[in-house]
Amino acid sequence: MNKAYELLKEEKLEGLDSLGFIFEHKKTKARICFISNDDTNKVFYIGFRTPPKDSTGVAHIVEHTVLCGSDKYPVKDPFVELVKGSLNTFLNAMTYPDKTVYPIASTNNTDYMNLIDVYMDAVFHPNIYKYREIFEQEGWHYEMENEDSDLTINGVVYNEMKGAYSSPDDVLSRQILNSLFPDTTYAIESGGDPKVIPSLTYEDFLAFHSKYYHPSNSYIYVYGDVDIDDLLEYLDTKYLRHYDYLEVDSEINMQPAFDKPVEVTVDYPIGADQDTKNNAYLSYNVCIGDVLDPNMYRAFDILNYALVSAPGAPLYKALIDANIAEDVECSFESSQRQMYFSVVARGANEEDRDRFVDIIETTLQEEIKKGIDKKTLFAAINGEQFRARELDFGSAPKGLIIGLQLLDSWLYDKNQPFLHLHAVEVLDKIKTRVNNGLFDYIADVYLLSNNHKSVVTLRPKQGLTAADDNELKEKLAAKKASLSKEEIKQIVEHTAHLKEYQETPSSKEDLAKIPMLSRFDLTREARPIDLAVYDEDGTTILHHKVSTNGIHYFNMVFDISDITLSDIPYVSLLERFIGLMDTKHYTYADYTNEMYLHTGGITTTTAVHEVFGEHDKYRITFEVRSKFIYEEADVAKDLAMEMICNTLFSDEKRLKELIVAEKSHMESILNSRGNQVAATRARCGFSKKANISDLANGVRFYRFLVDLEENFDDRKDEIISKLNKMCKTIFAKDRLIISSTGKTEVLNQARRLVNDIRPLLSQEKLSFEGDNEFEVHPVKEALKDASQIQYVAMAGDFVKSGYKYNGSYKLLNTILGYDYFWIKVRVQGGAYGCNMNSSRQGDMVFVSYRDPNLAETLKVFEETGDYLRNFDADDRDMTKYIIGTISGMDTPLTPSQRGLRGLNCYISGISYEDLQRTRDEVLDATVEDIRALAEPVDAAMSQRYICVVGNESVVEANAKLFTVVENLY
Repeated sequence: MNKAYELLKEEKLEGLDSLGFIFEHKKTKARICFISNDDTNKVFYIGFRTPPKDSTGVAHIVEHTVLCGSDKYPVKDPFVELVKGSLNTFLNAMTYPDKTVYPIASTNNTDYMNLIDVYMDAVFHPNIYKYREIFEQEGWHYEMENEDSDLTINGVVYNEMKGAYSSPDDVLSRQILNSLFPDTTYAIESGGDPKVIPSLTYEDFLAFHSKYYHPSNSYIYVYGDVDIDDLLEYLDTKYLRHYDYLEVDSEINMQPAFDKPVEVTVDYPIGADQDTKNNAYLSYNVCIGDVLDPNMYRAFDILNYALVSAPGAPLYKALIDANIAEDVECSFESSQRQMYFSVVARGANEEDRDRFVDIIETTLQEEIKKGIDKKTLFAAINGEQFRARELDFGSAPKGLIIGLQLLDSWLYDKNQPFLHLHAVEVLDKIKTRVNNGLFDYIADVYLLSNNHKSVVTLRPKQGLTAADDNELKEKLAAKKASLSKEEIKQIVEHTAHLKEYQETPSSKEDLAKIPMLSRFDLTREARPIDLAVYDEDGTTILHHKVSTNGIHYFNMVFDISDITLSDIPYVSLLERFIGLMDTKHYTYADYTNEMYLHTGGITTTTAVHEVFGEHDKYRITFEVRSKFIYEEADVAKDLAMEMICNTLFSDEKRLKELIVAEKSHMESILNSRGNQVAATRARCGFSKKANISDLANGVRFYRFLVDLEENFDDRKDEIISKLNKMCKTIFAKDRLIISSTGKTEVLNQARRLVNDIRPLLSQEKLSFEGDNEFEVHPVKEALKDASQIQYVAMAGDFVKSGYKYNGSYKLLNTILGYDYFWIKVRVQGGAYGCNMNSSRQGDMVFVSYRDPNLAETLKVFEETGDYLRNFDADDRDMTKYIIGTISGMDTPLTPSQRGLRGLNCYISGISYEDLQRTRDEVLDATVEDIRALAEPVDAAMSQRYICVVGNESVVEANAKLFTVVENLY
């Protein structure tokens, strides 16, 4: 045991198959938590309690800026250099209302230590004290190109938060926190209010870092197969021992309970032509109490499901039946000092606020009196237990999610980091108390009889964004008018100086200080495809042999490649609604309960797979994905077949309810994913795949839903008939492929299940009907909304111009995203992000994210070919780009992801040799290979397929660039 530390606690973490240790650094009292296990995807973070005192966004700006160079690594963007040149499996930084966290992850030991060292030096010795330009670039600054220019404000965080404040969901979340915790740090916007950010001074910014970024205020987390003795020695000798203990006042105070509920009404922006009717948000919010209560921490996710989120849940049903809203959602926030529970009505009206509250409280009284449905509660608990067993967090490293959950208790009690990591044990305890009325008691005491609550109304207001823009413009004009000629000259000179600072690259000597791996650290061999193909009496079974902790991932895959474009929206409806309507033997509520009592879930999805080596050709699958422990296989199979063979679409009331809710949900999705909308719509001019995506999940699907809602009475018979026809056409024996993921024994289980399934499917292969015409057409489109920023996309097809795809295009994603676009669009332009995507089919799209510009970004895109023609990189830089690209290709996969990868390779016709060829092309790429991409990039971008989503005024000012300008909604 290292003498610089004291071991405070050792704890067995049963559900994680791990041991937990808490250390304290004796000199500084820095806290170190270590979760030891055999996971090679090692995680590390250093975090700090950072409660801001105002909404200038100082915590957020510090988070951005400390990653812009440090004493040991004085390059301008060490974060970007690491992304380009490490094998990280996660690398980011996050600002929360009360903490800031800097996590990294890697499976390579050398890389892991390199990443830790760069992050440790960044947080403790940043260059922000040497270069004010860092604060101005990432935070905010005044800009004037010349003395006659308008005075403007720019900055990455400033523009990021303008995007956040354009989202009604983000605005509502902020107002809920303000309303429930007005006397605490949670009443402050840690990310920064765009109207307040420009009041942050450089001096206050530095003072914030100096106060909070100290080892005595730090939380250091280590996870995985790590030599903890070596790491503790490193942390002490390189960083911690050089500090003395400092008493840091970063306590997160509790909000005293309210004597009575409060009401808050605020405006939020909608488009100038959007209807204010059915566009308000109503929320009923209750403070649940101390996050250090492990039972309530788990219980409210279960209560959320039983009361609101489950299909047919009583609160949801009561509000929808009363026509209060188009959709109702519930959230439970447990990542802060005091937890809270919110019921949110979307697509509502301000005048229904009192009725909204009355219905919630009356329904709660009724449910408490008769007892909340026990079967639903047990189903919810079983679902939580399954997730605790599975620990599948998608692309995020398991250790990262565990580490962030750890802060839910550790941040507020340094002795209890493991409090919420005993999910299985706590859920078992809760389960034994269901029949004793536990949840009726909780609903009464914590919800109904609790006065610490708020009712927040978001009221839609047309033209609010334009009014705010004009107010800012007038304010800046007045500011400029108040300046002397000398002051104006200084701003112009400083604008030029900042641009020069941004354009000047770091020196080769400084860049060489960033640690990086060599090409010898990279594996030449491509990752194997987990796939074995079998035939079971004419049905193909794909087995993906993977260890899954006793879970069988069993997918019924139906090949619908012959589907017509006109049928795509109806298949998308089917994907969303099947399982949410009554079946022959169950009500939809009972069906969902049975599903979670016996499985980890049965879901449906439509996937589009590129056919390898064939231009603009795709295979489309409708997939029924189920996951269950081996013993529940027969019940899971019966439930899946009940869903696809016996769903009843004839309940017109339920059908319309689902259509209206899905339309409301799609509005939220489009609002939050403007970059995806722009990228897809730009590609719709030449890509059939993009058209399918838009018809299934994008703008055209949203407009399809709007039409169905407005004309439901006239179209309901058609919809019901179409959905029934889709079921008969899709769920046919001859379309079926089985994809089975698990150990060897699941293959025999899959063989048995397929023989039970086939007789229940349609025995004839019916054809899809309707229009399937797709013609290449120009796209120069702008979609206006109430955003304060833009999402700018330009796309084209390089294969159509005679060029072929190779591995160099993967490198190009890295080079453009973290070099050319990073400098031009993010650093100089002020956008929050910008990237490029290309496919084997020839699709290429450039798209910016939360971008204050429009025409300027398009110009950057147009000039990409020139950048590539002049591209130059020495061996170190090329190695860096190659390592960063391989890192993305080698991201660790969960068991279910490995199975889906094998399925995709089979459907797309991709062989291991194809993957190896692409990998070799990445590993062996040269500067000349990258320069050679200038011509295909020019060819694609010269086609000028353009879509912009964003601010009405900015779009109108650039209307000449587009042939179509219309409202997004």
